[in-house]
Amino acid sequence: MAGVRDSSSTKFAQFKLVLLGESAVGKSSLVLRFVKDQFDDYRESTIGAAFLTQTIALDDSTTVKFEIWDTAGQERYKSLAPMYYRNANCAVVVYDITQAASLDKAKSWVKELQRQANENIIIALAGNKLDLEAKRQVDKSVAEAYAQECGLLFFETSAKSGENVTELFTAIAKALPLETASTRQRATPKGVDITRPSRRAPAASGGGCTC
Repeated sequence: MAGVRDSSSTKFAQFKLVLLGESAVGKSSLVLRFVKDQFDDYRESTIGAAFLTQTIALDDSTTVKFEIWDTAGQERYKSLAPMYYRNANCAVVVYDITQAASLDKAKSWVKELQRQANENIIIALAGNKLDLEAKRQVDKSVAEAYAQECGLLFFETSAKSGENVTELFTAIAKALPLETASTRQRATPKGVDITRPSRRAPAASGGGCTC
């Protein structure tokens, strides 16, 4: 859901953002750092999805509000994901730089988003746990090249230290088409009933990354 309110001196835009990725890559920790500037070493796995909000001031006259859906990474919740990314304006697909398999999972999420989500969705790829550099298994240049090929924003982050977390969400906010947000609000549903799946199958969009 997206919308813009204008006044003589200020602009306020609201967008739906979803986080996707394998379990334990740090999606919830990234959101907690972004929203509350906190980190919890013993954070439990998300069940279903969690909802949070946060605003970013892009400049003195422009504020972006994110409505954030933090989805569970466990395989048993995968079928619920379309309820959260359908009609999302932007997505953060997260992998763990210390787990090579998590990047493969992230790539599958990117393909799914490009195939089934809003065709104008802004996607960012985030390699989390940068504080564990000594245990790195995913080369930054490899992930960055993949992101560039697929037209994704790319950041390596640390939810624990806070490194690049604000920068990640700020880059997404800057990439969103604020000028067309009000039009998109009229063209899309105002909300999603998360108590049951939608009966309408998501429409496939053309293009998409083949890597």
